[in-house]
Amino acid sequence: MPGRGRCPDCGSTELVEDSHYSQSQLVCSDCGCVITEGVLTTTFSDEGNLREVTYSRSTGENEQVSRSQQRGLRRVRDLCRVLQLPPTFEDTAVAYYQQAYRHSGIRAARLQKKEVLVGCCVLITCRQHNWPLTMGAICTLLYADLDVFSSTYMQIVKLLGLDVPSLCLAELVKTYCSSFKLFQASPSVPAKYVEDKEKMLSRTMQLVELANETWLVTGRHPLPIITAATFLAWQSLQPADRLSCSLARFCKLANVDLPYPASSRLQELLAVLLRMAEQLAWLRVLRLDKRSVVKHIGDLLQHRQSLVRSAFRDGTAESPKRICPVPPVSTVTGDENISDSEIEQYLRTPQEVRDFQRAQAARQAATSVPNPP
Repeated sequence: MPGRGRCPDCGSTELVEDSHYSQSQLVCSDCGCVITEGVLTTTFSDEGNLREVTYSRSTGENEQVSRSQQRGLRRVRDLCRVLQLPPTFEDTAVAYYQQAYRHSGIRAARLQKKEVLVGCCVLITCRQHNWPLTMGAICTLLYADLDVFSSTYMQIVKLLGLDVPSLCLAELVKTYCSSFKLFQASPSVPAKYVEDKEKMLSRTMQLVELANETWLVTGRHPLPIITAATFLAWQSLQPADRLSCSLARFCKLANVDLPYPASSRLQELLAVLLRMAEQLAWLRVLRLDKRSVVKHIGDLLQHRQSLVRSAFRDGTAESPKRICPVPPVSTVTGDENISDSEIEQYLRTPQEVRDFQRAQAARQAATSVPNPP
């Protein structure tokens, strides 16, 4: 508004008059900062003495939303709209952000942590509504460090006392695999590498369930396991053309990042598949290795339940058992005679020596007395 100056917070000239409880206030329309406020009189004596009391002093409601918090709230709403989340999700995420910002530790945190807080509130909301969204996807959108994001996420959950369920593995597989650029031909993806989406999702889900049944998922980040399972599913559908493709090249073709532990998870899945193949006589004679077993993944998954029970019925794992060392056999029984020289080494003082000599003399005298008739 011309002639009224600029906002002291954001420097905007868009100042408007706003009525609040019939009191005129000058407010910045860009950031919401109250520039000037109307006056109220609290008592008749104040009116009689012509003492004016401002509205904020009369009510104590002088708290204003800081620019940092306003920027964070806008980013929460923008992120929800980018992800096309329902309006109820947006309201919940905004409420979590406001609750977290009331804590002094969050207000005094670095700017990087406040930026990450935006994604944490959105991710918590999605997890509570079982909406398939990964932490990695949020970090990619916010250009945030994964370690900083995960630590802030755990801090907010604990700080607000929230109950956040774990993400459904099946929904995560569908969401993550749908982002792979392998379902239609393009200049960067040869025709022999293009795969049907439904077939690939179905087989990937079976491999992830197999990994879950063989304790490869518990306590681990799910994305490396899903990446390895997707790679094996993709190879097994057309092994003749795809066995020569490495995991790193596969991720490059699919336009996804290669998680660091994915190679280890791949080797663990292959070890499980080899162990299952040993239970089938017609596969045992082929002497499969980690490369050739990929050709028979379809057959192994078809009889997954029975093969897993047969392969792991003894409860052993792929890693070798820790053998408890056998303690050495002791030949000491405690009934051995103790020599006088050994006894004397414990007698340190002259008094102990004299006591020992007297005891020996008394023992000899007792044995030398003849038995009475």
